[in-house]
Amino acid sequence: MDLRPYLDDLETRLDDAVETALSNDWSAFCAGQFRGDIFSPRRRATAAATLSWPSPRVNAALDDYSLMALQQLATCSAQVAQGSGAMLTVRANYGTGIMPTLFGAELFIMDDCHNTLPTTTPLATDDDKLRRLLDRGIPDLRRGLGEKVFAMGEFYRELFAPYPRIRRYVNVYHPDLQGPMDVYELLRGSAMFLDLMDSPELAHQALALITDTYAAFMREWLALYPYAGPTSCHWSMMQPGCIMLRDDSAMNLSPDLFDDFIFPYNQRLLREFGGGAEHFCGRGEHYIPSLCRQEGLGAINLSQPEYNDMELIFQHSIDRGILIIGLRRDAAEAALRAGRDLHGRVHCP
Repeated sequence: MDLRPYLDDLETRLDDAVETALSNDWSAFCAGQFRGDIFSPRRRATAAATLSWPSPRVNAALDDYSLMALQQLATCSAQVAQGSGAMLTVRANYGTGIMPTLFGAELFIMDDCHNTLPTTTPLATDDDKLRRLLDRGIPDLRRGLGEKVFAMGEFYRELFAPYPRIRRYVNVYHPDLQGPMDVYELLRGSAMFLDLMDSPELAHQALALITDTYAAFMREWLALYPYAGPTSCHWSMMQPGCIMLRDDSAMNLSPDLFDDFIFPYNQRLLREFGGGAEHFCGRGEHYIPSLCRQEGLGAINLSQPEYNDMELIFQHSIDRGILIIGLRRDAAEAALRAGRDLHGRVHCP
């Protein structure tokens, strides 16, 4: 597929002054210099597309680098046309299964009608399978989806080479590697919960290997797209630090289990890669004190504020200088109506 008409269109619509001003607004927010209630930036101008951008289906894009690039860039085009406050971002968009497939997990492709990313089926469902996985050590980083991820990274680099504004303003952010505990659950299935109680040593061995693999993968990715600091972009938002860890599995774990099985592995990654942010779905109020004790944590992103005591979340995050990015606006506005000081540290799209 010839992508040049779409790249030409986006390149001509990117305005240096507009994109630089937006980036500066985000940088000031990340540095704690925003003085309003809710940080919700907008571009100073809009720029409509000069041609119709298609919307490739997720499943089709999984097998076609050009379609994946078009799918990702179409979002950037819409953001420029709407004048939104989103940073322009693209990624190697293969979903949560990237890390599990390195270890040999089978990809589970969703029916096309759902138009959503794939996952994987658990691989190490009994102790013998898990021990064999541990004995093999760090897997080939280009096994499974790894090959496509790095090839997509190279594809973006070559695709953007003739377009100076796209290279400057469209951020290629790191792929979805989840977090160590999430990867463990994807590999182990529900047996993971029994491991934490009955086989903690085995669980620690698995988490250590997953963390080693995560770090090796990130180092190779950063050789393609070096981290310049002090911020990076993820999900169309700017954040302090380099990585975005995911801890969706943590909602099912006690604070003590978080401290034992999540904290040390996440902390290692935050230290090695210059800090970053953490995302979690569901309820996180019970472990938020531990999460926000991590050195190098600059921001959190939570998708379901209605499941949380947001006052507790605020006390352990924004009251201590840790940003909240991508918070639903109704949650932020409810806090303001209750007289809550958000310290200029909450972003809402």
